[in-house]
Amino acid sequence: MEPSKKRQIMNDLLKFRQVKEYYAWIGKAWKCSYLLYGPPGTGKSTMIAAMASFLNYYVYDLELTTVKDNTELRKLLIETSTRLIIVIEDIDCSLDLTDQRKTKKQEKDHDEEKADPVKRMAKGEEESKDNNVMLSGLPNFIDRLWSACGGERIVVFTTNFVEKLDPALIRR
Repeated sequence: MEPSKKRQIMNDLLKFRQVKEYYAWIGKAWKCSYLLYGPPGTGKSTMIAAMASFLNYYVYDLELTTVKDNTELRKLLIETSTRLIIVIEDIDCSLDLTDQRKTKKQEKDHDEEKADPVKRMAKGEEESKDNNVMLSGLPNFIDRLWSACGGERIVVFTTNFVEKLDPALIRR
């Protein structure tokens, strides 16, 4: 990772620590999030460890492939403590969170196919134990629902292929 980018993140983290009272005064959750991206071996995981050490925070590695739906995701995240960095590594590989937006016809076709066991068997699919975490679940939770849960949390997403991500995850 470029030294200037490291300094920028560290300065941002210092500001984050200094604005607790401001967040309380305006009634917002005291949280921030980062998307670290680049090819394997460019220091994304090392940067997360450095951030945790710098702030003296715990790291919670959230493996999205083990979360069955948005309700379970919400429950897991609400139960986390403060002074925490929640890490969702390789978000481009964790779930099908890339360009999940479908047309109504695509959704209807998918729902019909999913409901018809004959069609599933014809395609060689077994009974579904799908992971149903939706793209909207992550930004919605981080933006809205977490506001009621206190703060002092940092969320870090990592990816090797930022261009594969849905634009909803790449907000600035």
